Amino acid sequence: MWELLQAVILGTIQGLTEFLPISSSAHLRILPEMFGWGDPGAAFTAVIQIGTELAVLIYFRHDIWRIGSTWLRSLFRPEYRGHLDARMGWFIIIGSLPIVLLGVALKDVIESDFRSLWIIGTTLIVLGIVLGVADRISSNSKQIRQITLRDAVLMGLAQACALIPGVSRSGATISMGRFLGYEREAATRYAFLLAIPAVVGAGLFELKEIPGGDNPYGWTPTIVATVVSFVVGYAAIAWLLRYVSTRSYAPFVLYRIGLGTLTLVLVGTGVLAA
Repeated sequence: MWELLQAVILGTIQGLTEFLPISSSAHLRILPEMFGWGDPGAAFTAVIQIGTELAVLIYFRHDIWRIGSTWLRSLFRPEYRGHLDARMGWFIIIGSLPIVLLGVALKDVIESDFRSLWIIGTTLIVLGIVLGVADRISSNSKQIRQITLRDAVLMGLAQACALIPGVSRSGATISMGRFLGYEREAATRYAFLLAIPAVVGAGLFELKEIPGGDNPYGWTPTIVATVVSFVVGYAAIAWLLRYVSTRSYAPFVLYRIGLGTLTLVLVGTGVLAA
């Protein structure tokens, strides 16, 4: 019963933090340590992210269907190849390659060294500053329909930085999008779409580690956490898209710096184990 309660809490944390630019993987590493539960592990973290990506699939189902169907037609019918949705399909595929290739190549490091709270606290602060600078200096002149291959590759490379917990997949992609001049909503929407192949792929890849591997939870708690993350994540998507249409990312920047600083202090004073 206690494991199920932990699963509900961790699923809620995942759902709340996956789409906000504050790093869900950092929260799933830091908060359980504060509660005395220990590290839930990279496998558990990757699998329950499937729940939040299912929320993306449903929330953006019309966009995904339009992009996917147009891209598929473009493979056989030349007249579709210049269409924005066909190009968007290629951009998402190409933009996903860096995180997929690096994720496979660095799997062992990601599941061990990268989960150090020293690293996570530092990346929370550094990427918080990066997000703040990007949001402040952005020209705010581009919409999602203006995306180019160069921009897709750069945002894909930025997303790959999220293999380090604390970076934030959405935060890194949004930061690059803002540096490139995209409007907040456009950068956020593209970050959600770009994450789908990588997150679903990583979750399916880690399924074999449950139970076993570095996952202290069995199938039932993992499934419960995944379902909870889906429900909470769906609500978080709708809220964030409304929020960024009129407001800056400043609260998330301050939150990241505050949490990162607190984490480093607690680790440095021995309250938390690194």
